[in-house]
Amino acid sequence: MKQLRALGLLLFLAAISIFSVSLFLPSFSLDEAKYKEALLTGNEQSDARYMAFSEGVLSATEGKCFSNAFAFSAAVREAFETKNNELKAAEKWDEVVWDKPHEFAASLALTASKGPINDHTGWFLFLTFGMGIIGGTIYVLANRAMQGTDGIKNDHIFHHAATNRGWIGWLVFAWLVAFYIVLYFFPDYVVGWSMITDPVSYFLKGSAGGRWFLYGLLYCSVMTVMAIRMFVKYRGNKYQILRTSSVLFFQICFAFLIPEIMVRFGYPGVDMKEIWPLDYDFFFDWNLSAKLRAGSLGIFLLVWGLILIVVGVPVMVYFFGKRWYCSWVCGCGGLAETLGDPYRQLSDKSVKAWKIERYLIHAVLVFAVFMTGLTLYTFFSGESEVFSMNTYDIQDTYKFMIGSVFAGVIGTGFYPAMGNRVWCRFGCPLAAYLGLVQRFKSRFRITTNGGQCISCGNCSTYCEMGIDVRWYAQRGQNIVRSSCVGCGICSAVCPRGVLKLENGPEEGRINDNPILIGHEGIQLSQDVTSNKA
Repeated sequence: MKQLRALGLLLFLAAISIFSVSLFLPSFSLDEAKYKEALLTGNEQSDARYMAFSEGVLSATEGKCFSNAFAFSAAVREAFETKNNELKAAEKWDEVVWDKPHEFAASLALTASKGPINDHTGWFLFLTFGMGIIGGTIYVLANRAMQGTDGIKNDHIFHHAATNRGWIGWLVFAWLVAFYIVLYFFPDYVVGWSMITDPVSYFLKGSAGGRWFLYGLLYCSVMTVMAIRMFVKYRGNKYQILRTSSVLFFQICFAFLIPEIMVRFGYPGVDMKEIWPLDYDFFFDWNLSAKLRAGSLGIFLLVWGLILIVVGVPVMVYFFGKRWYCSWVCGCGGLAETLGDPYRQLSDKSVKAWKIERYLIHAVLVFAVFMTGLTLYTFFSGESEVFSMNTYDIQDTYKFMIGSVFAGVIGTGFYPAMGNRVWCRFGCPLAAYLGLVQRFKSRFRITTNGGQCISCGNCSTYCEMGIDVRWYAQRGQNIVRSSCVGCGICSAVCPRGVLKLENGPEEGRINDNPILIGHEGIQLSQDVTSNKA
């Protein structure tokens, strides 16, 4: 088994290395024909106004061969910005292109690229995605087979360099953060990566893949391999097997396959399980206009989204808690539960972290509601400014700070440093909305049998949401926290069966002795009374 595990690790590392190096493999040459082709391929920059930029861009690139995406992008962006500045100086505002130069360079890079990936796309798909999936699966199965027994054990997670902020963990942290920065902010640099996915993209939607198709395919591949790990690790727990199967199904089918196939037939590609305010651009004018243009299907998608926001969330949370979405449906939660499971013990359980969590996540929710209010006003009135605030600037700020930096770079990249639910715990506005309903109007709770608790601490160790579960269990206190996603791991790792996830009557859900948070930490009201006496 050791040799098989080593083989799996070798294949996986080889796939990651080839994938990383492929960023630097394409070379680029651009002429007038390729420039025109880029504007007719239906990409983000397919606007006739870009023809006005052709002279400057072609003079900087035509007849030259750029050995990498960085040099090509620099030449294109410089020509783009020079022409834009000329138009602004001449006050030709209708001809100015306000899109970011990296987006423009990315649209040209797709048609200007050449090299081994263009010539052998299928092989690169196998050597990266294929070999990574095979190697990762072999390693997972062999590793769990060596551990032997059913159930969940500590397995020295706090002494392993990969799972407790050791050198392996920090390497993974650096790779993930770098990947998300490049993916979100430098689309012109990831042309090599996106071309690798072209065979799958042409099969599903009949066109070339882009960076978001790349991310979707990578997302599903990683979740699949790590879901196999979850199936083996928690093979004795039906709840965990069903929960993992659910998030994997919703991610692959609803978030990836269905939207891509819809695009193939000329419909807007919509993830029907995404709910505002997590889907923060649901009310953006371009999104609403696209749905209205799509006819009856677009109207259905619009009404469906509104029903989820107004009716679906409160009703489902009342009966099942926020776990129905956060642990069974959400793609962010699905990645956290699969890829992030090795890091769940790193979540901060301190009272200080709890305070920061409550203020920060609700501040993001307020920001999302405020932005949406301005967006709807602009959509119906046609006015882009409200009290000297530009709606589109607010949208860009939210998209950059929350949608990209927080949700992507920090939310996933920080798994090896801060645990697997950084985004869900501190930043997700939908989690805040779900949590408010769960805290005050829900049948869900985790009940505890304090008389059986042996204070082993497994429950607190494995809680990904930073809840000190042992503190509640020792006192026989029901766990009713707005942050709890009902993953059930605390119950799964308890050796005495102290914890139980329940959907019961509201009466008795919240104990008579409420929790108080002060300088002394977390206390029950009866403890405070006893101390004063």
